Amino acid sequence: MAQRKGCLIGCGVALVLGVGLLVLLVFGMGKVLDMADKTLVDPKVYEAVKTGDVESEVRAKLPSGDTFVKGALKEGGPAEPEGGVCSWYLSSGDTKNGNETVFRFCFKDGKLAEKAEYPMR
Repeated sequence: MAQRKGCLIGCGVALVLGVGLLVLLVFGMGKVLDMADKTLVDPKVYEAVKTGDVESEVRAKLPSGDTFVKGALKEGGPAEPEGGVCSWYLSSGDTKNGNETVFRFCFKDGKLAEKAEYPMR
């Protein structure tokens, strides 16, 4: 009887751990999909916008960019222009030499002041 009770307890613990891992997996996938939805930009959009374009029109073509990976996207890029406000995004296109491409858009005085493309480090 004691042996059977121990087996039931062990199975119960395994079940709880399995359900917990499944919940973490679903939560993690949700975060990844949320990040992709907020940070991916089509290379055609990057090519279409030009410096001097009105900020509101450019931002209307871009996702929000508010994700937990924003700090990582900043690394390895060129210096930010003085007095500008920048936003960073991942390219939805193919990788180049095995590296993801980062698109940076910097705005100043209501216009797109600079855009940069560089590999993510």
